[in-house]
Order: sequence, then C-alpha cells, then structure tokens
Amino acid sequence: MRAAVLHSARDLRIERNAPPEMGAGQVLVRVHAGGICGSDLHYYLHGGFGSVRLKEPMILGHEVAGVIERVATGVTGVAPGQIVAINPSRPCHDCRYCRIGLQNQCLNMRFYGSAMPFPHVQGGFRELLVCDADQVIPLPETVSPYEAAFAEPLAVALHALARAGSLLGRRVLVAGAGPIGALIVAAARAAGAGEIVATDLHDAALATVLKVGADRAINIAKAPDALAAFEADKGWFDTMFEAAGSAETLLTGLKVVRARGTIVQVGQGAQASLPMSMLVTKEIDLVGTFRFHAEFALAADFIARRRIDVRPLLTEVLPLADAVKAFELAADRTRAMKVQLSFD
Repeated sequence: MRAAVLHSARDLRIERNAPPEMGAGQVLVRVHAGGICGSDLHYYLHGGFGSVRLKEPMILGHEVAGVIERVATGVTGVAPGQIVAINPSRPCHDCRYCRIGLQNQCLNMRFYGSAMPFPHVQGGFRELLVCDADQVIPLPETVSPYEAAFAEPLAVALHALARAGSLLGRRVLVAGAGPIGALIVAAARAAGAGEIVATDLHDAALATVLKVGADRAINIAKAPDALAAFEADKGWFDTMFEAAGSAETLLTGLKVVRARGTIVQVGQGAQASLPMSMLVTKEIDLVGTFRFHAEFALAADFIARRRIDVRPLLTEVLPLADAVKAFELAADRTRAMKVQLSFD
C-alpha cells in the first residue's frame, strides 16, 4: 500500500509499505479521503510543534474516512462496503482519567499521526488502515467519504461547544476563522446561537464562515479597531471562542465579553500575560478545550443527516501522489480552508 510518510520538515515522501494485518475485533478500511489538519501542517513545515519533535519517519494524518473491505470474525454492527468515518482517538480506557469519563485526557493516548510518544503513532494517510471496530462510524451512501473525513474536526468543534455551555440565544464571537473556527460557527448556529460574529485576517476564510452561519465577518487586519465598539458596558458577547491561538486575540476577548461571560480557549501555541484584575472583576469564565471523545459519533451523525453541512469548507481534493502540493496549498490561508487527499 502507499502512504504519506514524513521524514523531516518538508521531506514528505509517498512510500510503499506492507499491508497491515487484521486481528480480532478489527476491520480493514480502504481509505478514500484524508483532511490536512493544522497539526499535520506543523509537522510538515517545522518537523513538530512546541517541544514535540519528529524522531523517526511517521505517516501523517488523522482526519480520515473510507470504505470497509473486511471485518474480523465476530465483528457486528459494521459490514464490508459501508462508508465510515474513522475515529483517530484511541484512549487506554484504564488510566485515572479514562475511568472517570475524561478519555480525551487519557495518560496513554494513541492518537493517529502523533509524534508525542516514541515510537510515534503512525497516522491514517495510507491506502489501507486496520482499526478497532468501535473506531468506525457508518454513514449513508448519500454522504461522500470527503464529507465523512470532517467528522474529526467537527468533533473538536462540538467539544468546544460543550465546554461553553448552552448557546441558545447567546451572542457569540468566534475569533479565528480557520477550519476549526468555521466548524464552531456552523455548530453554534445549529445550537441556536442568537448572533454570531467571526473575525480573521483573511477575506477568503471570512467568506466561508458567512456561508456556514456567521451573521457578520470582520477582517481585523483591515479594520483593527472594529471590535472596540463591543467593549461598551463591560462587553457585548456572552461567549467567545478563541480559535486563532493568539495572545492579542485573547486579550481583546477579555474586553468584549460581558461580565460573567465565557471565553473558550481553542487555539494553542501562544504565551499570554493576562490582566488579572479584568478577569476577576468581570468574573469571566476562561476554560480550555482539548480534542473530544463522545462528540465523534455525534459529529458523524450531524454530517450523515447534514444537520451541519461541511461541504462549503472543502477547498480542494488532490491525489495522494500530489501530497506535497496539497500541503503547500493547505498552508496558504489566503487560498485554502480545508484541503484533502484522495486515496482512490
């Protein structure tokens, strides 16, 4: 089988590997679609992120979907020929966090395409993938594998919404209109948000979020003071999702979120010095959000029923042979929202 293997920064090779062997309780999936995520880009562009560095060749990818080819004896609930979204999250189910229902905080997580442990966890950008039967969620034939591959990032967005609490009738600010920010906008609209404002530095991204549910989109590169009007009377927004990973954006959020409002920190990577007096006196809830667990099945269901339509987010699909071109395109936010690889 062919696979997209990263050896070091910008050294991505299409290699042939032996097909995986299937064991008890597992299924063999022929991968059809794989979305390039922000973490994939960090590995490709920089060889890692933060203190996490690539130490050996690794197959990239965790936003994958395909068609079941075979199932092991005794596996029920799924069958050959079904289109499936593949959950890349594999918690141990035995550590202290798994035992209290916080599987996304698993101490022994085996997440596809991750260099955090060593040996690294190989990813899903390969033609054939063996996984546990409970990792796959069947979808109807009316949904393409390219839509199904959005289940993982949509699950991230849904977990962020769960951390925020009810959005019914709320005024929501989504800062950062990349793929996760755009999916948060779509999910917030489905959750009954009363008003959704999205901000970003790129017009192309803002045009997409308007298609999926934003009421207003603001380019803060062109209008850096546009949010100042929302600072009056201790802030306007009930809830903010910081999806840009920017210290400056978080500081702005503290000004425009109302007293006893909520800020959900989605983006990672930045260091921020916070005005503690503002956080304290406005009694703002500042919460983090990381990955997902139960939300994956919900995301697949929303996609299956098109309760959330992910198709406007798909910029382009390129064949596996053009993986380097696909990664370069995905890294250009002026041109791309979500780029996927095709393994057909």
